[in-house]
Amino acid sequence: MTDAAASAPAVDPDETIALLQELVRIPSPYFEEAEISEFVFEWLAERGHDPHYHHVAEPDITEYEGDNVVARLEGSDDADDAPTLLLNAHVDTVKLVDAWEEDPCSGRIEDGKLYGQGACDMKGGLAAVMTAFDALADVELAGDVLLTAVVDEEGPYGLGTDRLIRDGYTDDCDAAVVTEPGPILAQSDLENPALLLGARGRFFYDIEVRGHAAHGSQPEKGVNAVVDAGRLAAAMDEMETGDHPKLGSGSVCPLKIDGGSQTLSVPERARLMVDRHVVVGETMAGARADAERIADELDLESDVEVGFREAPDPDIVYGPYVTDEDHPLVTALSDATRAVAGTDPAYGYFSSVGDFNYLGDRADLPTVILGPDGENIHGAGEFVYTDEVVEVADIVADAAVRFCG
Repeated sequence: MTDAAASAPAVDPDETIALLQELVRIPSPYFEEAEISEFVFEWLAERGHDPHYHHVAEPDITEYEGDNVVARLEGSDDADDAPTLLLNAHVDTVKLVDAWEEDPCSGRIEDGKLYGQGACDMKGGLAAVMTAFDALADVELAGDVLLTAVVDEEGPYGLGTDRLIRDGYTDDCDAAVVTEPGPILAQSDLENPALLLGARGRFFYDIEVRGHAAHGSQPEKGVNAVVDAGRLAAAMDEMETGDHPKLGSGSVCPLKIDGGSQTLSVPERARLMVDRHVVVGETMAGARADAERIADELDLESDVEVGFREAPDPDIVYGPYVTDEDHPLVTALSDATRAVAGTDPAYGYFSSVGDFNYLGDRADLPTVILGPDGENIHGAGEFVYTDEVVEVADIVADAAVRFCG
C-alpha cells in the first residue's frame, strides 16, 4: 500500500465520454457481442496493451460462443508478493427494448446524461475501467492489474466470468473491482460515490407439479396441476427467508406457471418457476428443503418435485458474499474516493446478483462494486451520469496505485 495522491494517473474526461459514446452506439445484447468485443480489443491494442481474446463456449443448453477480452499490466515486483487487482466489466446489454422513443443506441448527451441501452448497465462502468486501465500504463506499479471485458453477464448464466474462473484467470488475483451501477440496485438508499461490499445470492426454483387428467366438465374426477401450482406459488410468496446484518433479508418472487391447454381436460402437469434471493448462510440444500416443507404443509393432491433451473454445470450458482470493510482494497478505494471526490464514500450492499457473485463467492475474491449511476436500467430511456463515469475512472485508477503499490 502507498500514498498515491501524487502518483495517481490522470484520466482524460473527454476521452472517457467519447469512448462511452462509441460503446453505447454498438448494439450488444447478450449472445450478440462480437462487434463490441472486437471494438474493445482494437481500442486496447491501439494503445499498446497487447490484449487477447478468451473464448467462451457453452454447447449444451445455449449453443453460445463468444469472446472475452483480457489485458494485463504487469507490475515490477519480481518476488510475486505484490497484489494483483482484477478489473471486471461486461460488454453486453439486455435485449433492445421496443419502447424507446429514439434510437436505443444513440449515445445522446443532454444535461449531463448519456442515453442508450446499456449506458448505465454497464457501458459507463466499462468505459471507466478501460480509460483507468489505459492511464495506469503510465504508472510504475509493483503488482499486476488484470482487465477483463466479459460477455454474457445479462444472459442466463454469466458465461463470460464463469469461464474466466474455470480457466484459471482469477487464480492469481487478490481482489476485484466490478464497475456495475451500484446505488440504483443497493439494499438501501445511497448516492455516489459509494462502495458496495457484498451482494445477495440467488437460487432459481424449477418445480414440477403432477396432477391427474380428467374431462374438464368433471373436474372433481381429476387433480388440477395448474391450481395446485398456483396454491404453491402463493404459499412460497409468503415464505420466510434468512436475514443478514449487512445484506438484509432474502426475498421470494414466483415468476411463471406453465401448464394445461385449451383442450377440455384437467391439466395433469404444471411447471412453477420461482426466484429466491438469499443471504450468507442460506444454502441450496436448505432452499430445497424449505420449498418441500411448504408443499408438504399444503397437503396438495398433486405430486411435487422441487428442483432448480438447469445449468451448464452444477457450480454455476450466484452465491452471496460480503467483503470486509477493513480489507486493503476497501481502504484503497475509500482513500481514493476522498482524494478524487473530496468526500467519504458511502458503504452499501447489492440487492441482486451479477458477475460479482461469481468473483466474491466462487472465486473467493474480496470484491467491491463501484460504478456510475443513472436511471431506467434494462428499460427505455436508460441513461448514465457522465460526471460519475469520469469520477469512477479516476477513483479506480487512484485506488489501483494504492492497492498495487
